[in-house]
Amino acid sequence: MKKLLIANRGEIACRIIRTAREMGIATVAVYSDADARALHTRSADEAVHIGPSPAAESYLKGEKIIAAARETGAEAIHPGYGFLSENAAFAQAVIDAGLIWVGPKPSSIEAMGLKDAAKKLMREAGVPVTPGYEGEDQSVERLKKEADAIGYPVLIKAVAGGGGKGMRKVDAPGDFEAALQSCQREASASFSNDEVLLEKWITSPRHIEVQVFGDTHGNVVHLFERDCSLQRRHQKVIEEAPAPGMDAATREEICAAAVRAAKAVDYEGAGTIEFIADASEGLRADRIFFMEMNTRLQVEHPVTEEITGVDLVEWQLRVASGEPIPVSQDELAINGHAIEARLYAEDTAGGFLPSTGRLDHFDLGVEGRIETGVEEGDMISPFYDPMVAKLVVWDETREEAIEQLAEIAESVEIWPVKTNAAFIANCLRDEDFRDARLDTGFIADKLDTLVPSDEADEDIWQTAADFIALAETQDHEDLPIGLRLNAPGALRATLSHKGEARTIAAAISGGDINATGFVDPERAVVFADGQSFVFERQSRGSGAGAAGDGAILAPMPGKVIALDVADGDKVKAGQRLMVLEAMKMEHALTAPFDGTVAGLEAAEGAQVQVEEVLCVVEPADE
Repeated sequence: MKKLLIANRGEIACRIIRTAREMGIATVAVYSDADARALHTRSADEAVHIGPSPAAESYLKGEKIIAAARETGAEAIHPGYGFLSENAAFAQAVIDAGLIWVGPKPSSIEAMGLKDAAKKLMREAGVPVTPGYEGEDQSVERLKKEADAIGYPVLIKAVAGGGGKGMRKVDAPGDFEAALQSCQREASASFSNDEVLLEKWITSPRHIEVQVFGDTHGNVVHLFERDCSLQRRHQKVIEEAPAPGMDAATREEICAAAVRAAKAVDYEGAGTIEFIADASEGLRADRIFFMEMNTRLQVEHPVTEEITGVDLVEWQLRVASGEPIPVSQDELAINGHAIEARLYAEDTAGGFLPSTGRLDHFDLGVEGRIETGVEEGDMISPFYDPMVAKLVVWDETREEAIEQLAEIAESVEIWPVKTNAAFIANCLRDEDFRDARLDTGFIADKLDTLVPSDEADEDIWQTAADFIALAETQDHEDLPIGLRLNAPGALRATLSHKGEARTIAAAISGGDINATGFVDPERAVVFADGQSFVFERQSRGSGAGAAGDGAILAPMPGKVIALDVADGDKVKAGQRLMVLEAMKMEHALTAPFDGTVAGLEAAEGAQVQVEEVLCVVEPADE
């Protein structure tokens, strides 16, 4: 293999490029309009444009990717994760084109691609599976009957799903039909397949997965387990390896089951067997059930690399070239503890809505292992997943790794895009997390305490005032961090934050400012504990609320996929008005109070821009 095309973008493309370069393999990137100047595009030896910004018109166009490989003379295609990585038809098309597919055989992808068929296959292979229904009868009546028989709560899952898409927990019979319709709609939009299966909802569930690897010589090994229980809306936030509380006997049994699962589909390359564990009495082998297999490299693969010393991408490239797995099972061992956090561009205080825009200030520090696909000045696009980076640490103990990662998260400096860095730090510093009292409901149960306030405290107000006063006094707009101050006292700064204006005496009569941030002609930005706090200079208004009370604004660019009201409709507080789809997620917009819908501008199927007025709810007469 002399030249490799990466059929992906962002941090995983950069990750693959790095290993390929170390192995002396030339790389080819593909990019959409939105990624013309992206880091992965700039990092590869060559780059080929494959279409417009929407993934459906670029990164999901297999024929364009294969054409790019032929055009550049690439001999192999690595799909990364997401997009076409688990598309058996694309894998076969790559092979039919005479190219090397860096992944499992299409037949293995097909065997594990549909969750219902995969569960049947695993049951036959002696792998424990969760009780549920995987039948062909998809009528509402049959599905509801099966759910009643399983017993609530139940989990509805798209058979072709993944990444948390097409999944709904149903707590009571009366909620089943609405949840089913929502699940089917999302599954159809995401996977062009609205079929579902049902599973018993596990009490105190922990998400445990095992990294497996196979080659073309019949060898299959495991690289131990990961715990991915900290999730929000089925999307993983923090992953670690090994799983805390996993004893040697349970580890041996679950890893052996994972190897059996891989062998049952004649697996080649990197894959992950995902299990759900009933952890109500700790991790026990007889309470761990197969969920699904991901027939690709996982987002969280770095924690496995950190505890085993293996480069999984290097293994992928070697095995795809026909080489055997470099080591035997007996040569693999766990060393220390690794934790990864997914740094997302999202407004945690604003309901975790995605945050897009240019990274005018971007500093993730120098500690740990940072996997990212962006640099300062790059754009966070509304077209793709909002993950900015993966923050990865290794240490000798879990306690030391937790503390190291928490400090890194609290040191993140990003502006004006908002991130979940402070939220990550709060999760890591939570006493239950530190004591490994985990399950997949951890974040949902503690959300109110984990979401950081976006209100500036008195120290942050004071720091902003100090920054502004110093800049105005010394005519220095770019304030160096830790600058020694010798300005006279009694300086005052007028500033505003989130609509509140203050005039504050600056404390800069000497000494240092022990905070980070910057000042420009319009504002001061203070970074603290993973958040950015913005203060307008001379009480410049923020423009917040300009649309007036009752105005329903688009929280981000997106598409209206459901419209529930018409002009003149009476609505109640909290009633759903419409559903906006953006960055792979559905967002329900609701009435802020009882009233009447007026000025409806939104239309089903319409694309809308951030802060566009979609309608107005006029308050009901008291």
